[in-house]
Amino acid sequence: MHPNTTPRRRRADARRNVDALIEAARSVFATSGVDAPAKEITDLAGVGVGTLYRHFPQRSDLVKAVVESGIDAVADAGPELSAAHEPAEALAQWIHRFTELLATKRGLASALHSGDPAFSGLPGYFMQRLGPALAALLDAAVADGTVRDDISAEDLLHAITQLSQPVPGREPEHNQRIVAVLVDGLRHGATRRPPAR
Repeated sequence: MHPNTTPRRRRADARRNVDALIEAARSVFATSGVDAPAKEITDLAGVGVGTLYRHFPQRSDLVKAVVESGIDAVADAGPELSAAHEPAEALAQWIHRFTELLATKRGLASALHSGDPAFSGLPGYFMQRLGPALAALLDAAVADGTVRDDISAEDLLHAITQLSQPVPGREPEHNQRIVAVLVDGLRHGATRRPPAR
């Protein structure tokens, strides 16, 4: 065996373990909350508790990784959506994914607002990753003439975030519907009407 194969394989195994832990934590946090037992997460991920603590020594490390992973997935969806859809539709689908991300954060809200310094960099990470992704989609739709040109990506991110705040007694679908009204409003005043479907 080549001497570099073993470390490379270990790194690949470690990456798979981290990915499995993040996915398991996302699922467990959604159903059992962020204070769920570590064993519930590790059993779902198919790894031992020692592996969890080796990669995520504090619960806040795991929560942060789950949030960053969700942000990355939404940001990375931009080019794929652009390639598969007309600009206004790509923008609408990306916004839908973004609102789904915000809905998953509801279960993490108490942890994220706990004052734990581990979360202090998340707002910057949020803007750094999502701002350019949304700007590219918005610019393409504006250039296509199917979306109005008087709103910035940053303003749109803030508007969607505000419209996605939990409403007492309402499920996240309520917020999705309200954000859909905003998306329809983006088309009003565009220089070219989208083709009839």
